[in-house]
Amino acid sequence: MPKRYLVTGGTGFIGSALVRRLLRDGHSVRVIDNNSRGVLSRLTGIADSVEFVEADIRDTAAVTAAAAGMDSILHLAYVNGTEFFYKKPELVLDIAVRGMLSVLDACRHNGVGELVLASSSETYQTPPMSPTPEAVPLVVPDIANPRYSYGGGKIACELMAMNYGRTGFERVMIFRPHNVYGPDMGWEHVIPQFAVRAHRAVRQQPRGTLRFPILGDGTQTRAFCHIEDFVDGLALMIDKGEHLGIYHIGNPEELTIAEVATQVVRCFDREAEIVPSEAPRGETNRRCPDITKLRGLGFCPRVAFAQGIGGAVRWYSEHADQAPNTATN
Repeated sequence: MPKRYLVTGGTGFIGSALVRRLLRDGHSVRVIDNNSRGVLSRLTGIADSVEFVEADIRDTAAVTAAAAGMDSILHLAYVNGTEFFYKKPELVLDIAVRGMLSVLDACRHNGVGELVLASSSETYQTPPMSPTPEAVPLVVPDIANPRYSYGGGKIACELMAMNYGRTGFERVMIFRPHNVYGPDMGWEHVIPQFAVRAHRAVRQQPRGTLRFPILGDGTQTRAFCHIEDFVDGLALMIDKGEHLGIYHIGNPEELTIAEVATQVVRCFDREAEIVPSEAPRGETNRRCPDITKLRGLGFCPRVAFAQGIGGAVRWYSEHADQAPNTATN
């Protein structure tokens, strides 16, 4: 049955992909975003089918007005990107807490019975087991480290969603994305940084093995999920997930960062000589989701990293001249 959705952060990488999927499935979509990190160009081709509201998620009056007449709010508005965690932790936390309160107030004022919250694998930081299920403890290892402004803000949002959600809502759900990637995903992530770095290195060194610097020794692992698989998983959760349910969304194909760098460089038909360095303080050594709960709803990731990485690298190579300086640090 068609529903009316408000997507906060709908011009972001994940938000815009979700908007496209909702429209494809026959739903009506209203987007609220201030485009501080999102861009309207991500809605190219569907803009006429989407009602767009430009506003800050912390503006309670604007969010409340945007929520009028909606059946569900999908709350994705946040500040992502490791660069921001270290450099603008106050902003990260302000948008997390004030934004979540604005969304909760908007739901209650308008009688919106369904709320879906985008959280993060950063909520559990260094997990006690891997692959990691949803029930592991959520932690902030060091409140003095600004990196944890992101994970700490997401923990606060999860607490508010679960506890406000116990009354006055028909269904509240939380999803934790795990390293979602694809074309136009922003610049402050490992794959865009590696792609731009490789693009520039190839220009400087047309032949031979490329010396490729990375942060850390390369043994750290991550499990990357292609945006197409991710949206399939999220759509399943929205359709079939349980009230107060938490779901990890990702692909449990685990790779070392050195392997990721090697595959990115191979997209340019070159081999890489990995040059390690000191890892950032607070870096997680291993992260891989247990997606048993989502598999129970029918989810099965289809895009292996070796299949999906080429399109992302190609996009960043073609747009490398637009990369901010931080994208190659």
